[in-house]
Amino acid sequence: MTKINNPIIPGMAPDPSIIRVDDVYYIATSTFHWNPGIQIFKSTDLANWELTAFALNKGEVNLRGTNTPAGIWAPHLSYDSSTNRYWLAYSHMLNMAGREFNSDSYAMWAEDIHGPWSEPIYLTSIGFDPALFHDEDGKHYVSILEWETREGYQAPGHIVIAEFDLNEGKIAGQWHRVTQGFTSRGCAEAPQIYKYRDMYYLLLAAGGTGYAHGVELGRAENIFGPYEPHPSGEPIITSSPRHLFSLGNPDAGHFEMYNPGSIMQKAGHGSLVQTQTGEWYIAHLMSRPVEGTLLNPLGRETSIQKMHWTVDGWLEMKDGSNVAKMEVEGLTGVELEGDRLSHDVFDDFNQEHYDIHFLTPYRDQQAAWVNTVERPGYLRIHGGNSFFSQINPAMLATRATSLHYEVQTKVEFHPDHYSETAGMGLYYDSNNWLYVHLTHSESEGTVLSVLQAKLGERIELVHNYIPVPEDTAELKLIYHSGIASILYRFGDNGDWQAFAENIDALYLSDEGVNGEPGEIGGFTGLFNFIGSVDAHQHDSYADFEYYRVKNY
Repeated sequence: MTKINNPIIPGMAPDPSIIRVDDVYYIATSTFHWNPGIQIFKSTDLANWELTAFALNKGEVNLRGTNTPAGIWAPHLSYDSSTNRYWLAYSHMLNMAGREFNSDSYAMWAEDIHGPWSEPIYLTSIGFDPALFHDEDGKHYVSILEWETREGYQAPGHIVIAEFDLNEGKIAGQWHRVTQGFTSRGCAEAPQIYKYRDMYYLLLAAGGTGYAHGVELGRAENIFGPYEPHPSGEPIITSSPRHLFSLGNPDAGHFEMYNPGSIMQKAGHGSLVQTQTGEWYIAHLMSRPVEGTLLNPLGRETSIQKMHWTVDGWLEMKDGSNVAKMEVEGLTGVELEGDRLSHDVFDDFNQEHYDIHFLTPYRDQQAAWVNTVERPGYLRIHGGNSFFSQINPAMLATRATSLHYEVQTKVEFHPDHYSETAGMGLYYDSNNWLYVHLTHSESEGTVLSVLQAKLGERIELVHNYIPVPEDTAELKLIYHSGIASILYRFGDNGDWQAFAENIDALYLSDEGVNGEPGEIGGFTGLFNFIGSVDAHQHDSYADFEYYRVKNY
């Protein structure tokens, strides 16, 4: 029997929604303030997943000015076999200030998973985490969290369901409040409806985005309830199985629920799929903190567990427990082909289109500022705003997928002002990053320097400063469990020289970007990037010869 190793999608790939169409599986995950929006991964064996498309890639949403961790949340994939259409529901979180959580939710459809997708169809602004359910009788339903803002009412709110007319693009009838959760962990969200043996099953995320996260289940004879909770009274999937009473807490880190006996933490927010072999699996998010800490630089990743139905019609893990595992049984009769898919990245920019893994925060990727055409064989990035900006930073980035790796590039850059820079680094959001770059010195010409952003503070490493001959440098950053070291070399294939060593970059993590102990500042993840800044005349550009990420 084959074994599947978790996470199946490492790095920032949270809130997975999984479907199967024939013998091909697809997972959609959140992208928050990153463009293109909504990652779609593809697999035929549930173990190896390839990034194959983005759903929001034509400027459908404006993410400029998005605060961490707002943006595009919790996409939900579904397939309507009566019309052979893929459907994708998602929320655009616009504001989180005052815990108002202003979010507009939409749905789109396509006849091919790679698109083109329809224009977004407005669903509601009642809350977030919408999901579509296509019933056997031809009716369609939306389930979502109704966000509660009133003082004295249980937060975060009710799970609500309404019939939705996909042809008319509007709610049919009214919203029905069906539950505030099936366990005492609270923070019920991300409702998804399934049907099994004429019963409706409601799958929820619970316990918050931290260490108490889990997956809850209830069932009903009618889609609008009443829903009966799973008889265990506990989540059916979690990393921390001990009992927790946390009703009324809209979200929390719950660091006290850390499980020291597990590599996997924060297991929750699941999505169910039946295989072509008649088996059942659940894709869910997880995190892996750096050893000895409660900090998770890679953010929330995607894992999978094998499930089965009990004789009395309840879903549970195949081994009868509710504790998510790092290794699970694979599909019966489906052999894994060759080595596991590598998550290394390499692009020498010799093609018309650069690598699909590149994302950009806040702004769209457009040829006017990034392309491989102006200088064939190179990626040209025209300088944009400072990386503190949430408007127009000029950056291409890839998800960090390991706690031990190195990233490398070669850049040619001809600055004529200190406000022009180009290079590479680590990035969490506009307030938190590390940047080694070429820039201009009035006395020494082009020089190599290091800049850091930590909780919004600008930190210049003034002692790391060296002239760059011929305006060209190869740069390497080695990342090891939150510690970063930067190397450089000039000329062709010379020896690497240390530039800045043992920089503490562990704060570039979900829990490290907040500054308040016991809280989660974000739930996105660490990225590696190349980019350029021009706060002078907006007329400079940098040429990158290659980009490489090697994981260990």
